[in-house]
Amino acid sequence: MDVTIHSAFLPHDDPDVALAFYRDVLGFEVRGDAGYGGMRWITVGSPGQPGTSIVLYPPGGNPGVTDDERRTIAAMMAKGTFAMITMSTGDLDGLFRRLQDQGAEIVQEPAEQPYGVRDCAIRDPAGNLIRINELR
Repeated sequence: MDVTIHSAFLPHDDPDVALAFYRDVLGFEVRGDAGYGGMRWITVGSPGQPGTSIVLYPPGGNPGVTDDERRTIAAMMAKGTFAMITMSTGDLDGLFRRLQDQGAEIVQEPAEQPYGVRDCAIRDPAGNLIRINELR
């Protein structure tokens, strides 16, 4: 049996800002943009990885989420502790410079980690932590 990753979900609090970040700053292609009830789910992905996507979703739109849970999610997103993803690149320094030039929120500059990778960390506009590993 072969199981692969099809998509991962990251919350957004402003679909237009999220779209601009993932498309214009990270260079992802838009694979879908669906709306329902005033909310939007935007699917993006790396052009070199057509089988794997990130779905940017409105966290309050999940069925069964209570008002208290929505407030908790919003508070965690504001602190940057709700969601994270790890990406990779063959040119960490070049990508980091581009991210800085584009005004991305820098959490950590490129550095060797004690667990054996060189990486950096940024936050997307919704506060999601993005760690970017350098491919070796």
